Amino acid sequence: MRALFIQHDPGADPGLVGRALERRGYEPHLLPMAGSVHDGTWHGRYPDPRAFEVIVSLGAIWSLYDRMQVGSWIDRELDLLRAADAGGIPVLGICFGGQALAAAHGGVVEVAQRPEIGWTSVDSEDPDLVPGGPWMQWHTDRFTIPAGATEIARNAVCPQAFRLRRNLAVQFHPEVDEDIVAKWLELGGRDAIGLVEATGGSVDALLADARAQRARAEADVERMVGGFLRDVGDLA
Repeated sequence: MRALFIQHDPGADPGLVGRALERRGYEPHLLPMAGSVHDGTWHGRYPDPRAFEVIVSLGAIWSLYDRMQVGSWIDRELDLLRAADAGGIPVLGICFGGQALAAAHGGVVEVAQRPEIGWTSVDSEDPDLVPGGPWMQWHTDRFTIPAGATEIARNAVCPQAFRLRRNLAVQFHPEVDEDIVAKWLELGGRDAIGLVEATGGSVDALLADARAQRARAEADVERMVGGFLRDVGDLA
């Protein structure tokens, strides 16, 4: 069984989600796109979604509506997500990937009322599919729920998860561990550190929280991936 991970920028990493899928027998296939967090240009080819049993669209440093950065590929990715949906291929969208799922199916992506950086809990209607967390947040945008989709989780800032047929979108980052947070900070440099500090946090606290949340996060990701495959993807 093959799982496609769409890696929009070098900071995107399958992380805990990738390992949970591997434990269930899925062979990860990474599609590396933009080679820098400073330039989102990519003219490569997306694979045929029918070659995979599962697709995971990972996060990105850019906004979905930032055509200067994502304009060379975002329309083609939305087409891929719609083709996967038409073919009944389960898709998990994470942060930017969740926003892409929303946009592909008629939702709107817009600036959130405030950025979310750090570990926060969400209110979940289906904790067997989307546990309440805390989950790692790192976003300045939000999605609206597409027509026909079911909102699964939310918090005071924005919707946090929805399901639509065999698609599951989450606004937070279930894949994250301490190494991924450290990589984001390194790649983002002063901009990333400034955003953390502007939202009232600190780099040291963010990394310490990642270490402290690791065991619980792994357990929640196991539940989420299992629920996604079983209840959304109808694969288990």
